[in-house]
Amino acid sequence: MSSLLSICRAALKMRLLERLWCHPIMLLRDFETSDEAAIGCVALAAFKQFESHYADWPAMASNVSRMADLAKKSELIIAVRNGEVVGGVAYVGPNKQKAAYFNQAWPIIRMLVVSPSHRAGGIGKMLTEACLERARRDHSPIIALHTSPIMSVALPMYIRMGFEKFRDAPDIHGVPYAVYTKSL
Repeated sequence: MSSLLSICRAALKMRLLERLWCHPIMLLRDFETSDEAAIGCVALAAFKQFESHYADWPAMASNVSRMADLAKKSELIIAVRNGEVVGGVAYVGPNKQKAAYFNQAWPIIRMLVVSPSHRAGGIGKMLTEACLERARRDHSPIIALHTSPIMSVALPMYIRMGFEKFRDAPDIHGVPYAVYTKSL
């Protein structure tokens, strides 16, 4: 704990706050290539509970486990607790390439994941708020994401944070999804 606080203090002194966000028990930071395996495992573990919902779970699992690939086209934010990667999310900025069902001018939140053993501690909300801050940094009036009713924790969290359903999106391996937006 004291080493994490030391990192936070050093980050503040060095004005690294734009790259690091510190919480007494949590560190949010930008993805590093050394995080690739860990974030892939976290993503797979986070989606595993939905295995029976996807018509082609092996294809879905393969995609999810390659979450680090999102760092090539987005800002991948990693949540670390006690030196362990416990979550992540991708922020895709405005006018960056994204699925056709999104307005290309909007920034979007992609693939929010939290390790099942670290849920209910506010990590998902912190990661979402980090994306909202980046959207504000980019002077965006709106941010979007897509999620599914099977995401019984994430969807209510997004709604509590002010996201509203915009329209349906294409199913993913037989699972219904919808686009949600939030005005900033």
